[in-house]
Amino acid sequence: MKNLPDDLLIKVVSEIHDPVTTTDELIPSGETSSFRSNPLGLAEFTLSRKDPAYVGRAKAVRDLSDDVKSEVGAVCSALGKFNAEFSKRAKSAGLGSTIFAVKPGDGSAREQAASCQKVLGGWANIANEYATKRYRSNLINWGMLPFIYKDGDKNLPFANGDYVFIPNVKKMISEKIPTIKAFAVKSNGQVNEFELSVGDLTDDERKIILAGCLINFYKE
Repeated sequence: MKNLPDDLLIKVVSEIHDPVTTTDELIPSGETSSFRSNPLGLAEFTLSRKDPAYVGRAKAVRDLSDDVKSEVGAVCSALGKFNAEFSKRAKSAGLGSTIFAVKPGDGSAREQAASCQKVLGGWANIANEYATKRYRSNLINWGMLPFIYKDGDKNLPFANGDYVFIPNVKKMISEKIPTIKAFAVKSNGQVNEFELSVGDLTDDERKIILAGCLINFYKE
């Protein structure tokens, strides 16, 4: 797994507006029990009860499909019109996916609720808040940023299928900057500026995110 890059370009591949999203909805139990030792097979069930199209969308970004290549080109062009510096930076940014959920992670401490998203190319969650500290910790341990968007889930600056460019994200984590400006790019080329935070992070949590995941952190 890769270290956290200087900048991130992430595609929103699921948008969940339920008041709470449980870990069982993020990755179901029961029918997945035989895949516990098969991360790739298990990941195919991610969000299957909430958003069956999620896996295909996430894999398209992870595998850089032709459609995604075309979208990224258009996104970089739109960002360049908004800020000349952004086009070049977005082209070299770390590319991945994210989900938005109002309050994800309620229920068990199931690690796979986070790890399956990482297997599918996830770089972050965006939430109004996190239901449990354990789910948030699992995101961090798998190198995913636990972003917080404080302005509720009405009139979001992004929607499912949009891209979000987050410049200087590595600097935010390493220098303990409390908030960061992000830029949502709509399908029509409109760019919306908004603010994200990650809440309180311990020094070790910051090192884990910078390293890309807990496994990489232990290797260093």
